[in-house]
Amino acid sequence: MEHSAYYTSLPSTKIQIMKFIYYLLSTVVLLGFSVSTYAQKYKSPADTGRLNVEYVKTQNDIADLTSKLSTAQSDLPGYQTKAVNAGNVAQTTAATSDTSATKARSGNLQDSKDAKKAADNAYSKAKDARTANDNVGKQNEKIRKLTDDLKVKRQRLKDLDIMRADINAQIPTKTN
Repeated sequence: MEHSAYYTSLPSTKIQIMKFIYYLLSTVVLLGFSVSTYAQKYKSPADTGRLNVEYVKTQNDIADLTSKLSTAQSDLPGYQTKAVNAGNVAQTTAATSDTSATKARSGNLQDSKDAKKAADNAYSKAKDARTANDNVGKQNEKIRKLTDDLKVKRQRLKDLDIMRADINAQIPTKTN
């Protein structure tokens, strides 16, 4: 009986080891392909055409990202103003609701209905203020992401400049 337990646990251990090796090997292969395709190197004068195509594409991407970043940064003050205004309106509405609730405690049925209406309005304005603040956060995140993307593209352009200089150094200069 003891041996049967040993033999039934052995295959599961082997299976786990095989799965681990499979995942490890798969990861290494995928990383190898992704690194080789991302880190495109242009080394010879024959690569100049492809380098120029990527160079122009990268420049266009930088121009596009710069435009989007400029638009996002110019829109940010509007989002901030809306958030501040929505917060002020929410505070004012909450104070009105509080006054209505106080009046309703000692008043009649109509005062209670008015207090309920004021409370619903205050809740709605508070949700509007929260949404406006969320929009400011989303805009800040958009600006951060565009800035990061722009940094990556500019670095790639610098790398392409270095590769271009290396290729140009290989081309013999003509002397008359």
